[in-house]
Amino acid sequence: MKTSMFGFALTVLLLALCVSAQTQQPGKTPRIGVLEYGAYSSAAPRVKPFQQGLRNLGYVEGKNIIVEYRYAELRPDRLRDYANELVRLKVEVIFASADVSAQAVKAASNTVPIVFATATDPVRDGFVSSLARPGGNLTGLSLLAPELNGKRIELLKEAFPKLTKVGFVRRVSSASSERSIEDAAVVAKALGLQLQAIRLKDADDIESGFEAAKRAGVQALAFPPSVFLSTH
Repeated sequence: MKTSMFGFALTVLLLALCVSAQTQQPGKTPRIGVLEYGAYSSAAPRVKPFQQGLRNLGYVEGKNIIVEYRYAELRPDRLRDYANELVRLKVEVIFASADVSAQAVKAASNTVPIVFATATDPVRDGFVSSLARPGGNLTGLSLLAPELNGKRIELLKEAFPKLTKVGFVRRVSSASSERSIEDAAVVAKALGLQLQAIRLKDADDIESGFEAAKRAGVQALAFPPSVFLSTH
């Protein structure tokens, strides 16, 4: 699933690059930016297929394309700095792997084409006007998270019919984080479940968050996709 989505994102990225290339000076090597919120170690499973996809399409790094990689290592301040740096480098297009990466480059430029890979809810987050007609300088793929967050709760209830209290683990880093908790709570209530939000700010909160869930009598946990949780 993730590999397929990343492949689609690569296709969208290259389409954006091709459109940009039409206005380039003859003989100029195209330059693209890749902005990852996590560290290289967590991004490697995505970066390697990305590099292979470029090679399959005839793009060889250092020969006929330049790729500027930036890894923020889960630091928002570094993410903002890298986004501005990529814009200053005048890259033709920027690939943002996560919501927070897309938000950073959106704030840095309203003209450089931006492709996001796994936006939680691009319409509500203000990335695009609509899924059918994105508009602006951002496009990409969505996880359709509001629907999937609810589906995770439904699957837990189906697997464990006697379940009464479920925990929803989310790093609170943006407005979309809180909305995902609200979406899950609506579904949980409809199923007769009590939802316990486990809000994490950083890695130090993980252990205490789990302990709090245990004390509250949580019987099962749901995890939405997250670079933060994947890293830790």
